[in-house]
Order: sequence, then C-alpha cells, then structure tokens
Amino acid sequence: MSSQVILRGSERRHPANAIASGQPDPNEEVQITLCLRRQSVAPAEGTFQPRLTRAELEEQHGADPADIDAVAAFASEHHLSVAAIHPGARTVILRGKLSTMAWAFAAELRVSKLGERILRTRENYLQIPEHLEGVVVAVLGFDERPVAQTNHKVHTRASQPAHYTPRQLAKIYNFPSATGKDQAIAVIELGGGYRNSDLQKYWTGLGLKNVFVSAVSVDGAQNAPSGDPNGADGEVVLDIEVAGGIAPEARIAVYFAPNTDQGFLNAINAAIHDTVRKPSVISISWGSAESQWTAQALDAFNAAFQDAALLGITVCAAAGDDGSSDGVSDGGNHVDFPASSPWVLSCGGTRLLAAGGTIQNETVWNDGTNGGATGGGVSAHFSQPAYQSHLHIPKPRGTANTSGRGVPDVSGVADPETGYAVLIDGQETVIGGTSAVAPLWAGLVALCNEQLGHNLGWFHPTLYGTLARDRTMNDITSGTNGAYNAGIGWDCCTGLGTPNGKAILNALRKK
Repeated sequence: MSSQVILRGSERRHPANAIASGQPDPNEEVQITLCLRRQSVAPAEGTFQPRLTRAELEEQHGADPADIDAVAAFASEHHLSVAAIHPGARTVILRGKLSTMAWAFAAELRVSKLGERILRTRENYLQIPEHLEGVVVAVLGFDERPVAQTNHKVHTRASQPAHYTPRQLAKIYNFPSATGKDQAIAVIELGGGYRNSDLQKYWTGLGLKNVFVSAVSVDGAQNAPSGDPNGADGEVVLDIEVAGGIAPEARIAVYFAPNTDQGFLNAINAAIHDTVRKPSVISISWGSAESQWTAQALDAFNAAFQDAALLGITVCAAAGDDGSSDGVSDGGNHVDFPASSPWVLSCGGTRLLAAGGTIQNETVWNDGTNGGATGGGVSAHFSQPAYQSHLHIPKPRGTANTSGRGVPDVSGVADPETGYAVLIDGQETVIGGTSAVAPLWAGLVALCNEQLGHNLGWFHPTLYGTLARDRTMNDITSGTNGAYNAGIGWDCCTGLGTPNGKAILNALRKK
C-alpha cells in the first residue's frame, strides 16, 4: 500500500447541535462517490467556447481512463467493489462494508442524533493514497446529515394582500407567447413528493391540459408525498406547478435524491447527463449557506455546473430566504449555495403588487426575522467572475477571499404575502420564497429556447452585457435584505432585477 495523504477540502465537524449516539454498524453496505479530475482543463468562464455534445464532453473533459483504472485498482486492493463508473460526470461509485470503506479513507465516523433523526456523521479530514492525490478531488457519502433545506414559505390564502398563478405572472412579467414545446425542464428534489391528482386539478384550474410530469429515482429516493403541504411536499409541488404553469408543453422531469451532499450531486449529474430526457434547463430550490459545505463539495458541484454550461444547459437556483445572513447566526454575511456558483443563474426575491396584468410596485422582499427575506451578498468561496468585473461588489467579510462572486443575478416575486397560488396535498395555499423564482426563470428559459430554436444555456456574459444594456429587466431600486440595499443597476438584493420576458427574447434574437 502507498502512504496516505489528506484529501484537501474534506474537513468536517460533527454538527454542533447533535448528540453523540454511538458507533455505526460496521457491516452496513454503503456506496461512496469519488469525484475525479478532468483529463483536460475545461474553458474558464472568461474564455467560454461553443457547446459540446455529451460524447464530446466525456471525450474532452471527462475522467481520464487511466485515472479510473487507478481508482479501480485502489478499490480492489481495499476489498471494495466498483458499483458504477460515469466517465462524463467524472464519478466512480464504490461499494463495500462501512468498516472497510472507513478504513480505506481514514474516515472518523459516529452516529449522531440531530433533532428527531439518527444518522451517520463525520469528523476531520479524509485520506487517500498518495498516488491518487490530485486524481480524486472529492469523496462523498460518509456523512448523512441533510446538506440543504427548502427555500419556500407557506401562507394561507385568506391572509394574502395579493397572490398570483403562474399564468398571471407570465402576463405581469411579459413572457413570450410560447408553451415550452419540445423542451425538458429538470427539477431537483431532496424529499417529499407530488400527487398526480393534485397536478391534474391544478392544470384544469389554470385552463391547461395535463402537463407531462415524470419522477426519476436517484440513489433509491422516490416520489413520496407525506401529506404535509408545509414540508418538502410544498417545495416539490411548488416547483412543478410554477415551471409547468409557465411552460405547459415542456416535459417536467423530477429527480428525487437523498438529502446528502452525495445524493444532491448524483441528482444534478443524473439530470445533466440524462440522454433520454435531455433537459435544457435545471431548476434547484434547495440549498444552504456556503459555510455549511465542505470545500471539496463546493468545488465538485461547481465542476458539475460547468459541465452543464458546456452542454448548453441553464441551471437556475434559489438565492435563499434568510436575508444577508442566510440563516447563519455568527453575525456575518453569507450567501446560499448552489446559487453562489458562477455557473448558476442565482435567483433572488421581490415583493410584487400588480393589477390588470401590470406591475404597480415591486421592491426587495424582506418581511423581517419571522417572515423571511431574499438572500444575496458576496461569495466567500468563489471569486468575482469576468462577467461581473465591471460591477462594484463589496469585499466578502470574514474571509481571505479578496473579491467574490456577487449574488443574485436576477430576481422575481418571492414574498409569501404576494406569493404563488398553488394546490398541494389537496389544499389551496399560497407559497413564496426564492424557491418559486428558480422554476419561474426555468420556465422562461424554456420559452426562450423554444422561440430561439436552440438552448440559451449559460448566458451570464449576455445577461450582464446585452440584456443589461437593453434594459430587459425591471430594475428594483427600493428595499434591503439586511446588510445590503437595493439601488440602480445590479445589487446584492435582487441582482439585475425581474424579467421583461419579451424584451429578453427580442434582445437575444438581435444578438
């Protein structure tokens, strides 16, 4: 055996609010995901090139076959089996007894009681053989703690000063007269589920034919509605009903995965590399503050989002519902991930009052400590990208990062007091949160893809260039999310603003 070295970025601490509850079963059969380096460096965002096919991505920027062979040899040496190899996604799944797996990677494990849940957590760094240093860039799956939370807020309809259906919002935001025909929208979910009877009733109420929705199982997770509209079901159904209400002829594929960093990444990769459904846009409404992630996970997810960009797939993600702190109680400013990835369209939130299909007033969403507020700020992990180089972005606080990626890019209505009218678990209700903004923008991207005849893909340079210059956004200049204030142009509350859909499409056509 070769000597072991620390896997950089893998450091973990047991949850501070967890109770130690013994040792995990050493004979439990587990699967661990290894993320490998690219065989050649992918284009940076400042030198981005035309889109690739999935075969071209695998051939040019997938895992090196020699690296895969080296990992397979390591697995055999440690009495582990190779369960799956995904060269394009650069992942190898290993299977074996937990005790053997923990020994192979020097994983320090325990059982933790976290709230009502009993699960496995990890402490300190992982280790890998010296000859695999730089080859294996992340090892995910030892820790079972939830890595993300939903970004939605539920109110009763009776308490709302205003609420809107997706069809009404399509008119208010001047979306193109399209249906999303021949498009596929991927929705990532880490719990809960939907009932077809609810969806059919909802589509009928909107005057739509039944929208095509299918469930995709990742790592054994299933469409499993709990009957609680305030829980994960609310997230799942909100995402489907918003995306489907905006683009009713698009195919909605819902990828269900366990709420762990391993499950989350595997779901994203399943959507990106799906050669059957071939989604052109991915909507993600789950996330958590960057500080809650390991550096290896942040980088592995970011590389997957770069793959999506290379393939011409747009990824939309909610910017968070806890203001500039993103729910972290250390007194600092934080941003939500995956929304902080420079390859992701980060979606913030507003409060919207409209009448007759016209915006009357739109401000930053901030209902205070109990009601929620849009996330936004500056990344402590990702550097300021070239497409934001002309912006004044504050220096990230409490970090060695000298300049950070500004969040969000765009926004849409998210205040639950002016929220989305939906039907969940048989109950008519109103939901807000930036969770709703991600599928709203995903629906708009699907409409643009249909009209353009090609995928919009990763369009951040165009967004901050042509689309900003042509004023295709409704600039939000009033309000605060805590540490940051809205102003003219881009800001850390609502980004470039909310969409004027037809203006965006017209600007893209002229480009």
